[in-house]
Amino acid sequence: MKNSKLSERVTELRNRKGFSQEVLAEDSGLSLRTIQRIENGETTPRGDTLQRIAKGLGVTSEELIDWKLEKNDSYLALLNISALSFIIFPLLGIIIPIVMWISKRKEVSKVDKIGKQVINFQITWCLFIFLIYIFSFLSFMFHLSIFPRITLFRILMTGAFLFLFNIIQVIMNTLKVKKGRHARYYLSIPFLR
Repeated sequence: MKNSKLSERVTELRNRKGFSQEVLAEDSGLSLRTIQRIENGETTPRGDTLQRIAKGLGVTSEELIDWKLEKNDSYLALLNISALSFIIFPLLGIIIPIVMWISKRKEVSKVDKIGKQVINFQITWCLFIFLIYIFSFLSFMFHLSIFPRITLFRILMTGAFLFLFNIIQVIMNTLKVKKGRHARYYLSIPFLR
């Protein structure tokens, strides 16, 4: 991001709140000179400085950086619901969200974060299902008695439970995002960070 865009955003938000540079410096715990250098585009705040300015302005650091991104809850909901394409073919539940995530992650606010959550969840889900069916196949074909109480039926029921769990997670998070609330996918491995 260019210094001028971030400096404009900080100045705009500060003025909108009715803060002077001194008040922002005090609220953020930064020096007045630092605030002046940021607003003049002489430096770009990173890490802790960015978080302090965002806190002083009452916004998140993501909102401060991504202020030019379009807010589009409908697209976020569509991104979430696209994960249900796994019903047709398991890998579609990964491929379609990846395409949607890549195509809009620099244009729509929160697409990057939500897209990664959806993709991580679907990859994790596919791995679990794959392992369950491989284990089922091996135990059925070779009559493995590693776990004598685990029958093929129980293994397949676990797979069906995971299938249903996936559908419920996707639908619940789609509804949350549509209402502008935070989506959270449980039991997912963070492959994309």
